[in-house]
Amino acid sequence: MTKKIKTTSNILLDNFYGNEQSAPGKFPFRSGIYDDMYRGKLWTMRQYAGFTSCEESNKRYKYLLSKGVKGLSVAFDLPTQTGYDSDHDLSDGEIGKVGVPISTIDDMRTLLKDIPLDKISISMTINSTAIIMLSFLIAVAKENKINLNDLRGTIQNDILKEYIARGTYIFPPNESMKLITDIFEYCSKEVPKWNTISISGYHIREAGANAIEELAFTFSNAIEYVNHAINAGLDPNVFGKQISFFFNCHNHFFEEISKFRAARVLWANIMKNKFGVTDQKALMCRFHTQTAGSTLTAQDIDNNIIRTTLQASAAVIGGTQSLHTNSKDEALSLPTDKSAETALRTQQIIGYESGIPDVADPMAGSYYVESLTEQMIDKTNQLINEIEELGGAVKAIENSFQQGMISKSAYQYQIEIDKKERVIVGVNDFKSNDKQIAEIQKIDKDAINKQLNRLKEFKKNRNEKLVEDKLNALKNKLNSTKNIMSSIIECVEANATLGEISNILKEKFGEYQG
Repeated sequence: MTKKIKTTSNILLDNFYGNEQSAPGKFPFRSGIYDDMYRGKLWTMRQYAGFTSCEESNKRYKYLLSKGVKGLSVAFDLPTQTGYDSDHDLSDGEIGKVGVPISTIDDMRTLLKDIPLDKISISMTINSTAIIMLSFLIAVAKENKINLNDLRGTIQNDILKEYIARGTYIFPPNESMKLITDIFEYCSKEVPKWNTISISGYHIREAGANAIEELAFTFSNAIEYVNHAINAGLDPNVFGKQISFFFNCHNHFFEEISKFRAARVLWANIMKNKFGVTDQKALMCRFHTQTAGSTLTAQDIDNNIIRTTLQASAAVIGGTQSLHTNSKDEALSLPTDKSAETALRTQQIIGYESGIPDVADPMAGSYYVESLTEQMIDKTNQLINEIEELGGAVKAIENSFQQGMISKSAYQYQIEIDKKERVIVGVNDFKSNDKQIAEIQKIDKDAINKQLNRLKEFKKNRNEKLVEDKLNALKNKLNSTKNIMSSIIECVEANATLGEISNILKEKFGEYQG
C-alpha cells in the first residue's frame, strides 16, 4: 500500500499526476520503472571514492557509511584499470592517484575490511580488468562465508565506451566482448543480484558529447553487448535483468530530466522490439547517475555546490535508481572528507527535505518536458539507426564515427564559452577576486611505499607452484570457447596478481593500439 504523503500545508499528494497510459511501472516506463518510485524507497545514495591506499580508502568508506551512504562506489588507479601491478615500471608515478591500487586479493581484503558485503551494495568503476576485479571481490566474499546470492552491486564492465571516450582499454574489441559475455553468463547463474554491466554514457558526455549523443552512443553500445551475448547462446530475458546504465547529469535542468525519461522509453522499446524480450525487469532501463564532473570549475569552487545541487535534483526528478554527487573541490584534487560529506548532504536534503521524491515523475504532463522528451527519443533513434547502418557500434568505433562527433560537439561547446555565448559563472563572467586556495586532499607517498612493500611480501610468501599451475590452467582454457571466469577466480584464490592474470590474457588476445 502506497503511504500517504502531504505538503507542509497538509495538502495530500497523489503518487502520480500524469497520463495513466504512461504511469510509472508500466511499459515503456516513461515516468519511472516502479509504481511508487521513491515513496517506497529512496534512490541509493552513493559517494565515489578510492585513493592512495587500500587502508585509506577503507577508512573513507567507513566514514561515508557513518554519514548515511547506502552504497559504495570504488575508484581504481590507472595501473589497476590497465592491468599493471603496482610494482610495474609503467605504474611509477600513477599509484593511488585517481583511485585505489588493487594488485592482489590481499589488497581487496584490506579495501573491504569490515564492510558488510551482504548488506551494502558495491559499485566498481572498472572495465578492461573488470573480470579480474570481480573475481577478487567474489573470492573475498567467499572467504567471509557470504552467500553469492546475497552479493549486490555493479561492475562497470563497459569496454566500448573506452574506445570511444576514455582510453583505458587493453585488448581488441572482439576479445574484450568475450570477457564481458563470460561475466554475463557466470553471474546469471552464480551471482544473480549483481549488475553485470553498467553501460556508461557518463564518460561519453564528459568527453564532450551532447545529451542526444550520450544516449545514442550508450544504447548502440548496449545493442552490441546484447547481440554478442545472444550469439554466445545467452537468453536476453535472463541476462537482461542484470544490465544497468550509468548516465551523466549536466547543467541544462529540463533537458537532463527529459533525457532520463527518454532513456527508459528507448531501452524498453529496443529490448522488446529488437530482441523480443518479454520479462518486465529485462525491459527496464535501470540507471545510476553522477553529476557532471566536467562542469566543475577550479575557480570559486563553492559555486560547484550549486551546480551539483541542480544536477542532482534533475536526476531525482528524472527517476534515477542511484546517485553520486560530486564534491566541490574535484576540479582541484580528490575530495576531502568534509567536501565529500557536503556532497552527500546535498542528496539527503533533496531526499528528505525538498519534497521532490513525493510524487513520481513530477514533470509528467509538462508541455515543455514532454516535448523535449519526444524530441530526445526521435533524435536519438535517428542517430542509433545511423550507427546501425555503419554496421553497429564496433564498426563505427573502428571508423572513428563516435569519436569524431564527440570532438565536434566538444569544440562547439568550448567556442560558445570562449565567445561568452554560454556563461560559466566565475570563469568567463561574474568573476570573483578571491584568490584563496581551498584545502585539498594530498597523495600520501608513505602509503605508496607501503603498497609496494606489501606487494613484495605477498609475492615472496605465496606458493609459486600453485600460482603457476592455476595460470597455466587459465591459459589452457583460453584455447577453448569455455567460460574463463571460474578459472580467473581460482587464479585469484591461489594468489596470482592482477598483472599476472592480465598478462595471460594479453598473450592470447593481444593489445589494442587504437
